[in-house]
This record gives sequence, structure tokens and C-alpha cells, in this order.
Amino acid sequence: MLKEELNHIINDYDQFKQRINEQKQNPQILQSNSLLKQINQWEIDSIEIIQQRAQNCREIVIKTSETFIYDIETKFNDLCEQIKQIQKENEFNEINLNYLTNELIDITQELNNPSNISIQRDSESFINEISISSSRKPKWNKWKQNAITIAAGNGYGQELYQLKSPFGIFIDKKKSILIADFHNHRIVKWKYNGKKGKIIAGGNRYGNQMDELRYPADVIVDQENHSIIIADRGNSRVIEWMNHNQQILIDDIDCHGLAIDKHGFLYVSDWKNNEVRRWKMGEYNNKGIIVAGGNGKGDQLNQLDCPTFIFVDKDQAVYVSDRDNNRVMKWRKDAKKGTIVAGGNAHGEHLNQLYHPQGLIVDHLGQIYVAEWGNDRVVRWCEGKKEGEIVVGGNGRGNHSNQLNHPSGLSFDAEGNLYVADEWNNRIAKFEIIL
Repeated sequence: MLKEELNHIINDYDQFKQRINEQKQNPQILQSNSLLKQINQWEIDSIEIIQQRAQNCREIVIKTSETFIYDIETKFNDLCEQIKQIQKENEFNEINLNYLTNELIDITQELNNPSNISIQRDSESFINEISISSSRKPKWNKWKQNAITIAAGNGYGQELYQLKSPFGIFIDKKKSILIADFHNHRIVKWKYNGKKGKIIAGGNRYGNQMDELRYPADVIVDQENHSIIIADRGNSRVIEWMNHNQQILIDDIDCHGLAIDKHGFLYVSDWKNNEVRRWKMGEYNNKGIIVAGGNGKGDQLNQLDCPTFIFVDKDQAVYVSDRDNNRVMKWRKDAKKGTIVAGGNAHGEHLNQLYHPQGLIVDHLGQIYVAEWGNDRVVRWCEGKKEGEIVVGGNGRGNHSNQLNHPSGLSFDAEGNLYVADEWNNRIAKFEIIL
């Protein structure tokens, strides 16, 4: 009897697990019949209202234009009658000629520059706004404020237990940390709970030979072939290392940040040309496609000013730490300009400001994590919000466990622990998640 009940329970568990898996594959089926239909209907109604308003405006423009042309034509015909009358009477002088000339000039200018019609845009919306409200609040992760130094922290140096200005970092599935050791011109792999690192690229002084690096800024892993890809900033190249073999993927690029999306594209930020380009992996015999910036140095929405670290989400939207504009920009796929999703209010320490943003991560909820190099803190922003919140750091510049000193790269492990390349402290700090 008990065994049968256990089998029933197991069967119920299996069915529930199947439902969860189905909804993970198709999350839109959850409450879709009601909510998505309401959203679709709102879209249809709003489009109809906009189309009707546009049609009304078109009709007004056409009718007004017709009236305008009729009035001009009437004035012109009157002027023609006056000319005919003068010709008929054959009595005219210089005053008459000047009058006719000026009248024609006035009519011509009026025709060329109609001032009686223009477009006005009201700031108030004439369609009903829509938004989503939920009684279930998202879980905002929190981290212990005192970090554990898990790599280096033994001063500025070139020994295997030391780092010199770590920049970009990458955490692999085994929690090993790959570190772009900027001033040591090398990539170091630091195993979980290791006491020292292992050089896996560079480390042969700095240079431009195939087995040398010069100021590497970022490093990522290509999970397909288990190679590492390096932004070799000082040599203006992106280079791949695999089993001690090297291959230049992209040359003549002032690279800084790297990202790979799930569709097999490699993204590279160019800090000097103020743009981000994308290549299909394995196809590098071209200049790539500009996916952010590329319109010169500036602070307009279609421009960047010294882009550094980047992140690409599942929809191929590109997030850019726009360092010298003190903002983070989001460029949706195929967009001609970006939107400001963090900062953009000059540099400063207020929560609506950023100061030289560097490391950048966006989680599955769309929350944006930014390492503020100038404010010695990591902040979290939600798209659409006017200000962010401090996640870790922000306790003054220093080397205590609750302090940072010019943080650069950011990364999460599979458990949600936060790793920070604490550049001027020459260490990697791990902030453990509070469960």
C-alpha cells in the first residue's frame, strides 16, 4: 500500500517536472492566453488610433495646401490682370514696374516658403499607456560586503603569486579564473583555491611576436574549441591561443573588450575608433560589422567616447561601457543609435552618475552591473531607472576587504558569486552571494 502511494507521488513529481521543463522551453505559455492577448489587443487599438490621427492630419494638410495654392493663384491672377490693364492703357512708369516686380517677388517667396502650416507634437500621449505590474517581486541578489582575496593580493609584481594591474577576467566552469595581467603582459590561470597562478599566454616580456603579448586588456574562452581569445591591446590585435599555438584573428584594431554570443559571433570594442564591431567566428578576413558607435568621438546617442568592456545578451543587444562619457549604452540588434541605461549625467559619485565605467555584466533579469573605476565600487542599474545602487565597495579607496581601488573587470560564477579585478590592489576579490 505504501509502495503504491510512493509510486503515485513519484509520478506526480515527474509530471510537475515535465511542466516546469515545458514552461522553461516556452515561458510565453505561462498566463499567455489572457495577458498576451490583452497586450496584442492594446497594440492593435493603439495602432488604429495612431493611423486614424495620422490620416486626419494628412487630410488637413492636403485641404490646407489646396486652399493655400488657390489663394496664391488668385493673387497671381489679379497681378496678371493689372499687367494686362497697364499694357492696354499703355501708360506706366518706373513706379508701376517696381510695384509689379515686388509683388511677383512676394508671391514667389510665399509659394516657396509657406508659413501658415507646421507640425506640432504634444508631449502628452493620446493613447493609453501600458505597463506590467506583478505582485511577485524579483529577487535582488545581495553579496557579503567583505571580500575574499582569491588571487594575488601580494603586492605589485611579476611572481606567479602576484599581479600587475589585472584588467579583464573570465571564470570557467571549474571556477578557475583567467586574468588579463595587464602590466605583466600575460594571461594567468588561477585554479580554484590556488596559491599561485599559471601563465597560459604571454609572459615572455612584452613584444609583438606570436608568443608575446603587450598590455592585454581582456580574455574570454571559446567554448567550442576550448581556445582562449585575447584583446592584445598594446599590439592592436585580437589573438587566439590554443595548445600553445597562436593565431591572429583580427589585426590593426585598437581593441579592449571582448564578448561572444550564443550565435557564434565575436564582438570587439575599439577604444580609439569609438566603435564595437562583430565578426562571425572563423570568418575574420573582413572588417566586421559595426554594431555600436562608428560615428566619431562624441556624446550623442549614435556615438561613443573610449568604449572599454562590453556585454552581449541573448537577443544580441550590445551593452558598452562608454568610459569617457561616464555612461553605459545599450545598442539593440541593427540599431542606428543606442540608449543610455546607466549614468549619462557627467562623472560623479551620486547614484545617478558613473565615473569611468569599466567591467560590465547583465544578468538574466536584465540588471546591469558596472565596475566604477573612478568611484571604487560596483553598482547595479535596472534599465529605465534614474539611478543605480551600490552592490559592493563604495567605502572609500583602500585595500581593506570592504574596499576597492580602481576596479576593472567583473565576472560571476555559476553560483552567483561576484568576482572583481581590483586593479590597483593587484588582486582578484570574491564577494560571496548571500543565499
